[in-house]
Amino acid sequence: MGSAPVASIIDLARSLVAIPSQGGIDPPAGIVEAVTGWLKTHNLAPAVLRSADGAPVGLSVEIGSGRPRYALNACLDTAPFGDPAAWSSPPTAAVVRDGWLVGRGAADCKTAIAVFAHLGAELASRAEKLNGTLTLLFDADEHTGGFGGIRASTDSSAPFDGVMIGYPGLDEIGIGARGFWRARLHVSGRAAHSGSRREAVDNAVVKAAALATRLSALAPPVEPDDAFPLGPRITVTGISGGEGYTVVPDRCTVSVDIRLTPTHDAAWADEVVRNVCGSLDEKIPSRQPTVVEPDGTWPAYRLPATSRLAGALQAGARQALGRAVPCVVAGPSNIGNYLASLGTEATCGFGVAYRNLHGPDEAIDLSTIPAVYETYLTAVRALCCA
Repeated sequence: MGSAPVASIIDLARSLVAIPSQGGIDPPAGIVEAVTGWLKTHNLAPAVLRSADGAPVGLSVEIGSGRPRYALNACLDTAPFGDPAAWSSPPTAAVVRDGWLVGRGAADCKTAIAVFAHLGAELASRAEKLNGTLTLLFDADEHTGGFGGIRASTDSSAPFDGVMIGYPGLDEIGIGARGFWRARLHVSGRAAHSGSRREAVDNAVVKAAALATRLSALAPPVEPDDAFPLGPRITVTGISGGEGYTVVPDRCTVSVDIRLTPTHDAAWADEVVRNVCGSLDEKIPSRQPTVVEPDGTWPAYRLPATSRLAGALQAGARQALGRAVPCVVAGPSNIGNYLASLGTEATCGFGVAYRNLHGPDEAIDLSTIPAVYETYLTAVRALCCA
């Protein structure tokens, strides 16, 4: 098991899984207080990160000082439980079964919190000096999509030279991800009584359905790019409109999510959607054109081959596992995309082996904790230890 304090890491992970912290459902104060208490008892000085209205959204710990500045990041909040009846044990029971820790957040990302907390305590207690600053950055507002913790940290502190995100998965190192562009498309019609003897020819829901069909039928371009092998993707994610059985709807909204690549960015996505909307407006005229309301975007990113951050993590994994671990680009966007928009390098995945992420009986393989601990310890030493 090397130098990893495995028993203590498991104890902390289980205690955190036992605290409900579903993003947007459970108040984050409980999980923030629990981690803060553990860090203080291990001679670290955590600072609670707060939103503009003073609510806790995460916490951070500074170890060392000056540059370079690197961070270990993981989220304190979790996906919702879903149907508790679908679980073999309660989602917060933190049961250990056949070498696996079962519970919501075990994989995403409370075991990473436990690993990083112990790693920070070890580095802070050793005689060796950090040549710079290591920050433990734990976000309690990640699964909501608000990312309040990391936003509060990046707004109030000096820029990071790199961030390593502890998303689970032992077989690959994430060094990039597709971005996204999202929009609500407001389709107009003309209200009328559904029982009228006059023909209803301007039904917003019918037109919205045609718009959704056109968007779904688009074939995104194929990108023969070994460095970024994933192409863009267009997905209609919602249609909402109508107010009962007797009214022909005069407004309907279509939600669309487009995954971006370095060569197909937000400007491309915006143009594609507006062209489809314009073409449909010509074919099915309404009282006003379809309104495109963008609702956020993050860029795609990929770390360069020369990235010191990626190189240190890959070398640490090779040493801990005794084999090469490939670097890959992830399909879903993540905090790494947000950091990329700030000009900060980020790895977006290497952690414990897992199963059933966000599903019933989410679990992690406890036997993989030592390798993950040693990987990150080696990487941090390479990046910011004298």
